Amino acid sequence: MEIRGLRRQFVKARGLLHHRTPPRVVAGFLQQLSGTLLHCLSSRAPASRKAQWCRHRSAFRLTGADSAEESRAPEDRQLKVTVKYIQQNGAVIPVRVHTIVISVQHDETVSLCDMQEALKNKVIKAVVPDKYLDEKTIYHLQPSGRFVIGGPQGDAGVTGRKIIVDTYGGWGAHGGGAFSGKDYTKVDRSAAYAARWVAKSLVHSKLCHRVLVQVSYAIGVAQPLSVSLFTYGTSEKTEKELLDIVNKNFDLRPGVIVRDLDLKKPLYQNTACYGHFGREGFSWEVPKELIF
Repeated sequence: MEIRGLRRQFVKARGLLHHRTPPRVVAGFLQQLSGTLLHCLSSRAPASRKAQWCRHRSAFRLTGADSAEESRAPEDRQLKVTVKYIQQNGAVIPVRVHTIVISVQHDETVSLCDMQEALKNKVIKAVVPDKYLDEKTIYHLQPSGRFVIGGPQGDAGVTGRKIIVDTYGGWGAHGGGAFSGKDYTKVDRSAAYAARWVAKSLVHSKLCHRVLVQVSYAIGVAQPLSVSLFTYGTSEKTEKELLDIVNKNFDLRPGVIVRDLDLKKPLYQNTACYGHFGREGFSWEVPKELIF
């Protein structure tokens, strides 16, 4: 099978909320989130040039721009590469690829198995150097199953509104997903609120004075791909110790976030102006009493 003729397109949101019970809700798209507070930030996703290089090269490989043949795969796709790093003398050194997520819209005549095989052999193995792949590398290839309907036909709506002024005015990191125009089922809204909640709770518990909480999701997968913390030297605990505390006190699956922050309530009109953070009246602004 050949995947050709795709035009380049960045991550798109697709609502895949088809489970009713909160713990079974899955992420509807690839996303990385951010949040902040006074001395407190929150967000997540691989943040290095190696991961970015792999993503862009994979997207270019999917594009098949040199082919004039008719594509068997339409134009909607999402990619995410998570890379593990070590720090040496201030430099960030890539060690291995932790997770690769690819979801590509395809022709209805193509089977799921054919798509998964093509993505692994013709995209991943052609792009990612062998030294970064090992037996522990996780592959989420077409994790939501068949992806026949996509693009504007599968997802259209209002989005992209004032993402910086809605959050931290450039002070904190931002994953790039807009809040306005999206409901609580989209993790670039609900999980950004959760990241803020985690960050506020850590600072409130005096575990640090400033923190960046990063959370990353993949389409069709309930558990976050990764969670990491950066305290900028303001904590007496290691980042691993803080991560253990976060994992014991918070469940960051999308459906559980909706339940714990009570996001089904009609509260969103109040977020339409004056920002989503740093104001009373929102559940994510109430720190959780942490057990540690």
